[in-house]
Amino acid sequence: MANQPDPKFPTFSALYTHLLTLPPPLLPPGKATSPTLTASISALSLHPTLETAFHILNNDLPSAHFLVRHMQSPPAYEGMFLHGILHRIEGDYDNARAWYDNVSESDVFAKTWPGGKDDALEFIARVEKLKKDGDGDAEDLGKRSLEEIQTLVEWCKGKFGEQRMEDASGAWVKPDEANRQMAEEMVSGGEGFRKF
Repeated sequence: MANQPDPKFPTFSALYTHLLTLPPPLLPPGKATSPTLTASISALSLHPTLETAFHILNNDLPSAHFLVRHMQSPPAYEGMFLHGILHRIEGDYDNARAWYDNVSESDVFAKTWPGGKDDALEFIARVEKLKKDGDGDAEDLGKRSLEEIQTLVEWCKGKFGEQRMEDASGAWVKPDEANRQMAEEMVSGGEGFRKF
C-alpha cells in the first residue's frame, strides 16, 4: 500500500542504502522514482533537512519542496542549499543559481563544493546544457549530482543526527525580509486566493 511505510526500511541506514541504488536525481523527473517510498521516508521523522534530501533522492520533488519552504533563511543553510538542488533538478536553473549564491559562503557549501561557487555554477550550467541541448555526459553529471547530495546528507547527519525528531518546529526559520517580501508578491489567481 503506497501510504504505508515499507517494513523493509525501518531505519535511516536501511532506507538511505536503498535510495542510493535509485537513478541519481539530475533532470526533471515528472514523478517520484518510487512513490511507495514517500511514506517510508516520512515515517522516520528525521530532521527536515535529511527528510528533504531523502525525498530528493527519490525524485519526490513536491514533498521535498514542502519541507524546504520552511527553511529559506539563515541559519538554515542546509535547507537553503537543498532548495537550490531541488530547483536544479526541476530545471529552474536561474532559481537554483540564486539559492547556491545565497549559501556559497556557508560551511556546508564549502564542504560540498571545495572548488567554490564557480565550480558549483559551472555544474549547474552543464546540467542546463544537457537538458536544453542534449549535450553532455548524463552519467558523469548524475554521479556528480549524487555526490553533492550524499555530501550534504553526511553533513546533516553529523550536525543533526539520524534519530527521530517528533517535533520539527525547531528546525523551521522565519523568512528574512527579502524572502518575506518575495513570498508576499508570489500570488496566484490575479488578486490572489492563495499566498505563499
